[in-house]
Amino acid sequence: MALATLGALQLRGDDTGSAAGTPTSSKSSTTTSATPAATLPKLGPPYNQLIAEENLKPGTGNWRVTNDGSAHDIEGYLNVTSAQHGESVDLFATTVAPSFTVEAYRMGWYQGLGARLVWTSPPVPGTVQANATLIPATNSYEARWQKSTSIAIDAQWPVGSYLLKLVASTGEQRWVPLTVRDDASTAAYVIVNAVSSWQSYNRWGGCSLYDCSAGGSGERSKMVSFDRPYDKTTDGSGDFIGNELPLIMRAEERGLDVTYMTSIDLHQRPLLLTQHKAMVSLGHDEYWSKSMYDGAEGARNAGVNLAFLGANAVYRQVRFEPSLVGADRHMVNYRSTADPIRSTDPAQTTVSFREAPINRPEAQLIGEQYQCNPVRADLVVTKAAAWIWADVGVADGDHLEIVVGSEYDQYIHGQGGPDNVEIVAHSPVACRGRAGFSDVTYYTAPSGAGVFASGTNYWVSKLNPPEFPQSPYNPKIVAATMNVLVAFGTGPAGVAHPSVPNWKGLPGTGK
Repeated sequence: MALATLGALQLRGDDTGSAAGTPTSSKSSTTTSATPAATLPKLGPPYNQLIAEENLKPGTGNWRVTNDGSAHDIEGYLNVTSAQHGESVDLFATTVAPSFTVEAYRMGWYQGLGARLVWTSPPVPGTVQANATLIPATNSYEARWQKSTSIAIDAQWPVGSYLLKLVASTGEQRWVPLTVRDDASTAAYVIVNAVSSWQSYNRWGGCSLYDCSAGGSGERSKMVSFDRPYDKTTDGSGDFIGNELPLIMRAEERGLDVTYMTSIDLHQRPLLLTQHKAMVSLGHDEYWSKSMYDGAEGARNAGVNLAFLGANAVYRQVRFEPSLVGADRHMVNYRSTADPIRSTDPAQTTVSFREAPINRPEAQLIGEQYQCNPVRADLVVTKAAAWIWADVGVADGDHLEIVVGSEYDQYIHGQGGPDNVEIVAHSPVACRGRAGFSDVTYYTAPSGAGVFASGTNYWVSKLNPPEFPQSPYNPKIVAATMNVLVAFGTGPAGVAHPSVPNWKGLPGTGK
């Protein structure tokens, strides 16, 4: 995954289940002297001095993988996707080396370097563990390994998104992601690491929810397991680097009052959303459970703002089952009514949300919904007077270069979205011989909550620091994102910014 282009979006799957990728090298060594967070203006109530102070601590670029070796030289996974202070996590690792160490990096701004080293383990004995185990009933693979070590998560690990870097004594390296959360947090923003979507594309062992590699059997998995590493194409990071880290860096650069959870946490404890002013969904957040949808919808109805900074979100319904390691470690997605649960609990059937028997289009929550992949186009400003574009320096008709891609969402009246949608960018695209529009939308719920949707996967990648090589950084997208976050961090955004529907005057909206 990309570190030469820290947020270079990894192009992902489409509505047919195919996946196209442009993985980028993580081996460049970049240092910057970017502006420290303390020199930036405070943004009002969403500001958190502790976050700003955390990001003034010495940063490092050493979190990058500079030697990924061969596919299975070193790799690992944890027994959970997140943990709180006072808990420990179990690491399951394999390596051809005699020993390895674990370096824990908290990801954030840190003078533009992207991370701070929080903890380093003593040497851990290396073991070559068993090959992937096939679960024939669902054509799934998992790593049924022995525990290598346990890691205590204590107060020296601030809440945040982490990459654990496994470093073999022979030099090979690989990442293992971890989120440190606080279920008691009342921070203004909760950022959701979309681990369910990361896992859906993971081919480790042979198959993903999309397809099988040369070493796999069958066409695809109907269930994927969290009891396995993320594959070598992402150096073990899942989709974190390209689809999530740029937003995290920008939020922490400004000292915003943020906390973190994973999509598994949202599934297990959806009511936690109501402790916050806003939920932030990142660049590719496709796979949701019924519990997740229910939780986000309930939070919106209670006045919690929702920001969807990608496209193709809340598209496929999944359900979770236990593995030998723990609860909710198997993610099931049949993508058809052949799902055995249909006869006993049809509301859990793993089809797309908009399909029967679910009949719950994602537009009901997001305001717009997924249309097609792949596209690559300019974003075209439609309503420069909207508060989202305040002080950004755009005019109606302006083009922001290559912001739309690779998947896109569109507001089409009658597809399930609300009637009061405001479209602030309406960008013409052509996908697989079909014309359409990628929309940036905003609507307000009766509770006063605001719901923002970027309508494009590329949005988060445009938040990269400009100092990173080959960065797709766009300062106007950074400014617009901050407008949304600041408004969403102070309470129901509809109080100050009620949506003003304008879709009837635009082509392609089905008026």
